[in-house]
Amino acid sequence: MQKILFGKQLLLEELPFPLEEIRQHEQHGYLLFRKGIKRELLSCVRCGTTDASWFAEFPCARCGKVEFYCRKCLMMGRISECSQLVSWAGPDLNFRQIADPLQWSGKLSTGQQAASQQVAEAVENSAELLVWAVAGAGKTEVLFAGIAEALSTGKRICVATPRTDVVLELAPRLQKVFPDCKIAALYGGSEDRHEAAQLTIATTHQLLRFYRAFEVMIVDEVDAFPYSIDQTLQYAVEQARKPKSSLIYLTATPKKQWQQQCRLGKRAFITIPARYHRHPLPVPQFIWFGNWEKQLSKGKLPAISSKWAEARLAAGKQALIFAPKIAAMEKTLRILRRMDPSIESVHAEDPDRKAKVIKFRNKEIPILLTTTILERGVTIPNIDVAVIGAEDRIFTESALVQIAGRAGRSAEFPTGTVTFFHYGKTEAMLGARRQILMMNKEGRKKGLIDR
Repeated sequence: MQKILFGKQLLLEELPFPLEEIRQHEQHGYLLFRKGIKRELLSCVRCGTTDASWFAEFPCARCGKVEFYCRKCLMMGRISECSQLVSWAGPDLNFRQIADPLQWSGKLSTGQQAASQQVAEAVENSAELLVWAVAGAGKTEVLFAGIAEALSTGKRICVATPRTDVVLELAPRLQKVFPDCKIAALYGGSEDRHEAAQLTIATTHQLLRFYRAFEVMIVDEVDAFPYSIDQTLQYAVEQARKPKSSLIYLTATPKKQWQQQCRLGKRAFITIPARYHRHPLPVPQFIWFGNWEKQLSKGKLPAISSKWAEARLAAGKQALIFAPKIAAMEKTLRILRRMDPSIESVHAEDPDRKAKVIKFRNKEIPILLTTTILERGVTIPNIDVAVIGAEDRIFTESALVQIAGRAGRSAEFPTGTVTFFHYGKTEAMLGARRQILMMNKEGRKKGLIDR
């Protein structure tokens, strides 16, 4: 029971033990029971929500009363007023101290090395740190020294990310470089949910099941949806940490409030303003192309964007084109397919999404149209990037920086063009370009960019 419950908060009915065994552990003082819903404040203890719109009443078969339950975290199992959250309060589960846990022969760039050292110091001192690293800087490798420091001192670590596909990518990568450490990968439907691993890679949603579990909490892509706007997930991160623990955030695009805190010295941070290949980030070019939606409704694309696509096809250069809406993307696709029928499009609900991305990686698709679903997490060595309708409000400053970060990521092809086709410049567009120019300036100042 200790291994399953240590650092967790589970509903009583979730426990895979007979009631008699649970009561025995309770008598020894090994279990902590907390009410699931606080009626006086109308708040959920598991997910922290206090918004009354997320609570509903139902006749409870267990206690016979009409009770409130929380709809916000209903996917984790229904929690109501008479529900009990159970946590381990007995002896600690001690994790072993692994000597020389890191088995990696790679080399860090100068920028990565500086950040890596600060991450390791934050882990050692149970401190908070923001790693503000440009897209393609190699953030995962920056974590290695900090994770190694934690494993060598018997600490428990969690790397949390908003997206399941990042969990699936990170788990084997970290297992390869930390071969002597047990790693659990947690996401919806994961088979590792009862594992008490020393290193856990989890979606931020899965942290709702943890309670004071980790001495080291690393949150990757802290700017990504839904974590960036969901206070429940931010509450889950805080609740899953031990009272004395380190908290490390990773992002290429911190929110404006955090950027201001960094400038005023109110937040500990380290920047990696340049990619490991020492080339500057591609700076977006703004091109006005009129009332493009009106043109699309007539089955046409503004000539300048059509010429952009024709030039890439003629040069054999792959390209990603981002569109603000699926309807606009599909209309654009029909027009571009007149140039080349192998051009494809992809969006979040596309059942062939993964297959199309693989075909694009294999150079079977010359141009791939997409919504913001591919703004991060996709690395293609040699591509140009364009945004159609960059003025649309879905293209936030953060999204545009990430989109621009798809180009020039490879050491073999460190350059690439980024073009924002627009019907009027927005503050988000200008802010994205300012942020990229600022990072290039800082990279040159620190000697991290060759030219």
